[in-house]
Parts: sequence; C-alpha cells; structure tokens
Amino acid sequence: MTTKAVVAGVGMTQFGKFIDRSIKELAGEAIQQALTDAGIESKELQAAYMGNAAAGVITGQVCVPGQVIAREMGIGGIPVINTENACASAATAFNQAVMMVELGAYDIVLACGYEKLYSEDKQKTFSVFTGAVDVLGIDKLSENLDKRMDAAGVQRDAEGAGSKRSLFMDIYATWAAEHTHKYGTTREQYAAVSAKNSFHGSLNPRAQYQQCLTVEEVLAAPEICYPLTLPMCSPIGDGAAAAIVMSEKKARELGISHPVQVASTVIMSGFDYDENTEETVTEIASRRAYEAAGIGPEEVNVVELHDASAPSEILCIEHLGLCPYGDGGPFTEEGETKLGGKVPVNTSGGLLRKGHPIGATGLAQIFELTEQLRGNCGDRQVEGAKVALAENGGGYVGEDAGAMVVSVLKI
Repeated sequence: MTTKAVVAGVGMTQFGKFIDRSIKELAGEAIQQALTDAGIESKELQAAYMGNAAAGVITGQVCVPGQVIAREMGIGGIPVINTENACASAATAFNQAVMMVELGAYDIVLACGYEKLYSEDKQKTFSVFTGAVDVLGIDKLSENLDKRMDAAGVQRDAEGAGSKRSLFMDIYATWAAEHTHKYGTTREQYAAVSAKNSFHGSLNPRAQYQQCLTVEEVLAAPEICYPLTLPMCSPIGDGAAAAIVMSEKKARELGISHPVQVASTVIMSGFDYDENTEETVTEIASRRAYEAAGIGPEEVNVVELHDASAPSEILCIEHLGLCPYGDGGPFTEEGETKLGGKVPVNTSGGLLRKGHPIGATGLAQIFELTEQLRGNCGDRQVEGAKVALAENGGGYVGEDAGAMVVSVLKI
C-alpha cells in the first residue's frame, strides 16, 4: 500500500528576462520560498529532484546543475537527481518526487524546475528547441509538416524555421491548420485563447507579460508562422519554481496548515500510433490520471495546461475531455475557459503570458494550482476550487509529444 503525498510548500520567481541572474540565483529564490512556505529548513530535505532542459546549451553548466544549485544553498549529503525532459522537465521532477514519497522511500522531498533561455546569442536559444526533436530526422519532420499543411489547404513557409523562430511554431501552426480544416476552428478562436490568457496574466504579478490584449490586437500583431501571430506563441523566459512534497504522515507531524493532496500523477512518453484509430498520449495520460484520482473531467475546477501556442490549448482541452472534439474553439470563444466560466484554464496566464522557461514550467503549474486550491490567488481566484489538473508536455518525436505528465491535485 502506498503512502499519499501532499504538496506542503511552493515557491516561484517572477518569469521574465533576467540576463544578469544565474540559474543558481533563480532556483535558490524559488527553493527558499518553498521551504519557508512549508515551514521547514533545508537540512530536513531527504532528496531533491531538479528539472532543467537548457543549462548545458545556454550557460555551459552540464552534468551536475542540480548539485551546483543545492550546494550553493548548503544542501548536500542527500540524493540530488537531475531530470531533463524538454518542456516537461519540472513536471517530471515533481512526478518522481511524488512517486518516491508514495513508495515510502522519503518523507520530505524537494522538486525544483529552473531555466535561463535568454542569451545574447539567439541561435543558442533556438538550438534548444531544435534539439527537442529527433535531430537526425529534421528533414523528414519538415517534409511531413509540408505534406500535412498541404493536405489542410495551407502553404507552409519554412524559411526561418529553427533560425528565426522556434521549430515548434511550425509544428503548432500545422496543428492549427489541421484543426481548422477538420472542424472549422477560426483564427479568431485561436486569438481568443491568447486574449483570455492575457487577461489572466494581467492579474498575476509573477507573469512575464501583464498587458491585457483584445482578440483584435492579437490578430493585428506580427505574424510568426501562419496562422500564428506573436501573442499566439509562448515566449522564451528565465525563472524557477519549486515544491516541497511530503508524506501525509509527515505533514501531520509537522502541523502543515494547508497541505494539498496529490491525487494522481502520470508520466508517459509518446509512441507511434495510427492517428485515425488510437488515442494521443495526452488522452491516455489524462484518462489514467482521472482514474487514479477517482474523478472524471467534469469534476475538475481549474486547469493549468501546456499552451505553448494558442492552438495547443484548444486541442488540449479537447484531449483532456473538458469539451467535445471540435468544440474547443467555440468553448473558448464563449468564455467557458475564462475566470467565471465552466472550467477556468491557465489562470496564471499560461505559457503564453506567464512565460515559458521550459525547465521551470511544470512546477510553475503546480505553484499556481496549489495556490488556487488554498484560495490565495486574489483577483484570479477560482471560487470554490477543490480539484485541479496540470498537463505538461515536452519535446516532439514522430507525431506526438516526447514526454507527457498529467497530475491531479485536491483539497
């Protein structure tokens, strides 16, 4: 029988452009916040799972980035495990921390995600995203995107992919074209995602961008890769987030005042499948997470999901079972995913506005959802939130995410 895990403390830096701040500073700030929030000292930690994706490319820190950060804070003598899983690096760190607590290996574990993506050399940054696919199969991937766009009735302009924009924007543009072709989803509905998340981000003091945008402003912004304009694409960013995961027994012993239960956490990799007959990795992982938590999608009150692009959010709410297939556009346009709607999505502002320091994103989601369940989110608070879901995907292999983590939190 497993031991239930709880989130006992969380911390997060503001996300943004911090050229002069090191990963040690950023991670240290988030970790100290989480320790203070949990009311414990670093010497009480029994293990640390440290998520990062790009330090080796951007800063040159390879092999032991987690140990470097921990030692800077005087943390040593415990297992420090580095997790690299593209945009799901922090979510993977959280998943592994929870699993080890539930298996009874530890009672108090740190999970941290941290990243620096801004660089004076933009090609370094773009190379991080290019490296999140099969680098030996990039030509095949590009050919496949061209074929899929042609089938959807859109001519793809591949110039600049991977050098002037993240290669992933071409992938997301392809998803958008296919969804439009199949279901009639409009460009205005994709823009509605960005406008909605900009409203949520305007209420979040830790968000990278806090300006509220209209649908019209989103559509009028510079085009990145048709049909995506700049606000429909997640920005790069720097930042860190952390959580202290404890066993329920230890949380009771320490008198943790607002523990948030980890009802389930599921990690998967993508796989080769027939898209006409089989579920995607998001659908399978979310179904397993719902089953393990003993809930259905209709019971979820608030969601943080991987809106690396506006179309990504529309596809994801469908794959998570929050609305029927093909209805993601109208569901969003009608305000059902906005604060006050049926199921508020990305109340933090999401990746689109909160920012996307890729190694930190998964734990930034846990930070937001923990604070939502505690009732600490002020003007962006979801009234009566008791069940929350985080979905965080990373990388792209074949025709699906390389890594996927879905977690359900409850109070």
